[in-house]
Amino acid sequence: MTDNGSDVKVLRHLAKHYAEIAAKDVQQERRRLWSRLNSLKPVRPTVLATYGTHNLRCGKMFSDHAMHCRDPFYRGHERWLRMEIFRDSIGDDYIQEPWITQRAAVVGAWRGVFGVEEANTGVPEEGGAWQFDPPIKDWADVAKLRPVPHSIDEAKTARHVARLQDAVGDTLPVNVERGPVWQGFMADLSTDLAGLRGLSQIMVDMYESPAELHSLLGFMRDAVLRGQEAAEAAGDFQLTAQGNQEMTYCEELEWPRANSGPRKRKDLWCHSAAQEFTLISPKMHDEFLLQYQLPVIREFGLAAYGCCEDLTRKIDMLRQVPNLRTVSIAPRADMRKCAEQIGKDYVMSWRPSPADMVCYGFDEARIRRIIRDGMEAAKGCVVAVHLKDVETVQGEPGRLAAWVKLVRSITDSYA
Repeated sequence: MTDNGSDVKVLRHLAKHYAEIAAKDVQQERRRLWSRLNSLKPVRPTVLATYGTHNLRCGKMFSDHAMHCRDPFYRGHERWLRMEIFRDSIGDDYIQEPWITQRAAVVGAWRGVFGVEEANTGVPEEGGAWQFDPPIKDWADVAKLRPVPHSIDEAKTARHVARLQDAVGDTLPVNVERGPVWQGFMADLSTDLAGLRGLSQIMVDMYESPAELHSLLGFMRDAVLRGQEAAEAAGDFQLTAQGNQEMTYCEELEWPRANSGPRKRKDLWCHSAAQEFTLISPKMHDEFLLQYQLPVIREFGLAAYGCCEDLTRKIDMLRQVPNLRTVSIAPRADMRKCAEQIGKDYVMSWRPSPADMVCYGFDEARIRRIIRDGMEAAKGCVVAVHLKDVETVQGEPGRLAAWVKLVRSITDSYA
């Protein structure tokens, strides 16, 4: 056994456990459920509880100190496997796929796709707030932008794949994910615009420097399109290189599978959002963001729009998106007004406030009231209930499974 024998032993044990979970019949039932829901067919509402290591509580639960592997490479996969095994205990409609993914060594990183540092002032305390320290302080600074091209370090990728294959490849297929860095939040323009110019400053720019702001947005749009076009030409988009913040199963598109080979963007979902525009009017949202997002979104088969931003007053605006299928209904959105506007035209991805659900106590009466009121407001609509952005469960991770069971006892009657 290699010098990393103990790490490999840990991974092999976890991989076998995960493979058993992924092989459960319920995974196929969930695939059919999501496929019908995302195709706007009559079906019970889906219930999802997601989290990631960016969330404070989850970051602690699956921190390096909680892992057994010493090698950072193996530790990253150990963390993913442990998180997936914990997910199984929640019992929601999350689909656990029968493979493990190794991300290719794609050039570019979070808030680093434009070749400048999108910094912030730092967090004064754990879980605290920060402010943007944008690199474009003067419009002349736009000349410093150097969008990263779509590029993959093939030698590094091959080494990583070989290590994972040797460790667990006889138990789980290794899916090599080669999709471009220009996806999701790094392709929605809104995220990087705030990082490049500053959240407050872009609001001022709409009044004081509209021409310069339009020019910057056009530059950013073209960078995203170039990156995605290059990835598609290289055959690096595949069926696992897509996202909609939930499950990308539907009847109109191929179902995800490992190492599918090249696919066009028209074969895939995309997710776009505008969290930084939540307080900006529909008119200016349209002019200074959506019109630049549309050329990117239109290249894909289906689209999901929104994350934590309130889109209550922007549903009509979003009808310009020809391939729109899912709309986020954030905690501060007006569920009834959104439902009245959406009807059965799109999936309503309803995100009830995690604070009300599981973060501060577990008040069953409060949860029942909020979920029942929301489902009554959306009666007749296609609804996915999605608990996300969970920062704390006050040391009681079992709340997530209890929440799923409680919510299902209500939503199942709205099938």
